[in-house]
Amino acid sequence: MKAVCWTGRNSVEVQEVPDPSLLNSRDAIVKVTSTAICGSDLHLLDGYVPTMQNGDVMGHEFMGEVVETGPGIGDDGPRVGDRVVVPFPIACGACAACRAELYSCCENSNPNAGIAERFFGHPTAGIYGYSHLTGGFAGGQAEYARVVFADVNALRIESDLTDEQVLFLSDVLPTGYMAADLCDIQEGEIVAVWGAGAVGQFAMDCARALGAEKVVAIDKEPYRLEMAAAQGYDTVDFEEVDVRSALLELTGGRGPDKCIDAVGMEATHGAAHVRVYDRPSAGRSRARRRCRPCPGVRP
Repeated sequence: MKAVCWTGRNSVEVQEVPDPSLLNSRDAIVKVTSTAICGSDLHLLDGYVPTMQNGDVMGHEFMGEVVETGPGIGDDGPRVGDRVVVPFPIACGACAACRAELYSCCENSNPNAGIAERFFGHPTAGIYGYSHLTGGFAGGQAEYARVVFADVNALRIESDLTDEQVLFLSDVLPTGYMAADLCDIQEGEIVAVWGAGAVGQFAMDCARALGAEKVVAIDKEPYRLEMAAAQGYDTVDFEEVDVRSALLELTGGRGPDKCIDAVGMEATHGAAHVRVYDRPSAGRSRARRRCRPCPGVRP
């Protein structure tokens, strides 16, 4: 089959690779009908995440049709012909983390959990197409993919919704929702979202669904800001205006109640963690102060 393979830093190729096969009794083989490229894939491409190997199949956002299942999948699991969305973290469904619904911390799905713990400071679940730190599982930017613990991880789609309407259940929508959920948004609050890409758009929608009265999108790309504006959100182009001043103006001088960073990782190492800003001070109108850098972040 054909698959998108990592071939070195800043290099990917479509290559012919072996078809996947059932390795465990709870596996399933899925014929991929839709897949997506995540912003996190850029971290693999540019070398920020180690342990990638030449020929690794990329992609952790995919869905498709089940074409083969292992004998260990129970009656409630997927069947041949089912249409499924596959979430990116792999969960066994039985460990303490999974029983607590902390699926991204599954204790059984990542054979390289010890390596991940040394690198990240904590172990992670296995993840499709995301380096050998997360298990070295082949990803879904391919014609076929092996889905591990398919009776737990393959979400059956029993409707006529299109791929474009449900594919984002694999990663982007849950990511945006979690960002908003972690904010503990209360009715009537104002939420500012840095980054109006796919995750940012979903974070805005989820913030509104969770009770936000006003949502502000902050970005520089016109098409992203236009998309946010079309959904009724206020927008700020950070290349055109001072973000802090714009937020104060949009919030009656109070500032947003909650803030979401929907960009992440190396893109925000500098200004998001160490910046100079104005603050009112007794005896003078404005005082300059520098934030102390977060641990491990260089100014």
